[in-house]
Amino acid sequence: MDGSAQGVQIGAMLMAIRLRGMDLEETVALTQALAKSGEQLEWPEAWRQQLVDKHSTGGVGDKVSLVLAPALAACGCKQVPMISGRGLGHTGGTLDKLESIPGFTVIQSPEQMQSLLEQVGCCIVGQSKKLVPADGILYEARDVTATVDSLPLITGSSGLSFTTSPSACPTASILSKKVVESLSALLVDVKFGAAALLPSQAEARELAGALVGVGAGLGLQVAAALTAMDNPLGRSVGHTLEVEEALLCMDGAGPPDLRDLVTRLGGTLLWLSRQAEDPAEGAARVAATLDDGSARDRFERMLATQGVDPWLARALCSGTPAQRRQLLPRAREQEELLAPADGTVELIRALPLARVLHELGAGRSRAGEPLRPAVGAELLVGVGQKLRRGTPWLRVHLDAPALSGPQRRALQGALVLSDRAPFTAPSPFAELILPPTDTQQ
Repeated sequence: MDGSAQGVQIGAMLMAIRLRGMDLEETVALTQALAKSGEQLEWPEAWRQQLVDKHSTGGVGDKVSLVLAPALAACGCKQVPMISGRGLGHTGGTLDKLESIPGFTVIQSPEQMQSLLEQVGCCIVGQSKKLVPADGILYEARDVTATVDSLPLITGSSGLSFTTSPSACPTASILSKKVVESLSALLVDVKFGAAALLPSQAEARELAGALVGVGAGLGLQVAAALTAMDNPLGRSVGHTLEVEEALLCMDGAGPPDLRDLVTRLGGTLLWLSRQAEDPAEGAARVAATLDDGSARDRFERMLATQGVDPWLARALCSGTPAQRRQLLPRAREQEELLAPADGTVELIRALPLARVLHELGAGRSRAGEPLRPAVGAELLVGVGQKLRRGTPWLRVHLDAPALSGPQRRALQGALVLSDRAPFTAPSPFAELILPPTDTQQ
């Protein structure tokens, strides 16, 4: 961190790691070195068993963190400052979604983070330059190493893509930020599928195994959930629309796939941190916070303590869906697409949907680019549902006068219909990779 390493040396190191790989011991050493490059977060001893966190490799419509953090706080956890990221490419960033709420502030000092945890039980913040600064330096070297678009391309908790070798440096990038948080349990949501950074479940399992194994080597209790990302998660994609849907989930309503993932991930974290007898009991506790309004109450307190006007925080959390929409940024235009034929919705491809929204301003290609927070899309149908020709299936929120012809065709191509009978869509939760038995309860 003294500046003596030249850019070409860093680039050569990254390329060497990418080509030759790293074993478990080397990956643990790299992770420790990254973690020690900056400040270590410290918490009261009484919180030791309550400190949990969740990290996602990124997906389309993934607003789980917005719901899970306050739900876990309502269960008695200290959701350690969820050091979240901004969107880059076709995946959305948690910080960008929260910043679509006027006044929300993501930059917090360690002292402010502790105060937030004491008052609310959770906070969602951006990565400070004082936390794991060496990882930021490695990230900046991605262009000269030509590794940004290489598989396995994984999103670190800064929300920025970073790759070197299979599993090694993504693992170090993710876990180094978690080491400094002094956690009792971490759950990583490793997404796979056509709209994920890892296309196959086998590749996701490989990364998950590396995360769990290196975590054990660092003394961290890490588990990994493999979750599908072919369809968007939930029914809304886009920053303000996803905030609205997260609030709907905290009303005890909303899309079943979102609720299922929130309760399963939260239940697993409660079990790993010994606050539930098993994941099912933990899931039931998380579900109760959604149904009784206690998660939504924590969310309101988090907004108010992170810069949102208390009146606005209250109005958002107590209002109807229609009232909430009036309080958040709104796009200038809306355009609905109609089903081209009769059929059952087999799949709604998340990737072409996300790419069009990216073109419309909902995403960024490089860090620091401005966003249009109100741009997004609402799915008016769900997978497994019967659809009639001419029925609206998608509503696009845009600031442009209208969709272009290619954009309209790309979106229509995202809808896949079949002639089979209506069916219940499967859960996106596919598999759970647990830590070694000697690090569990």
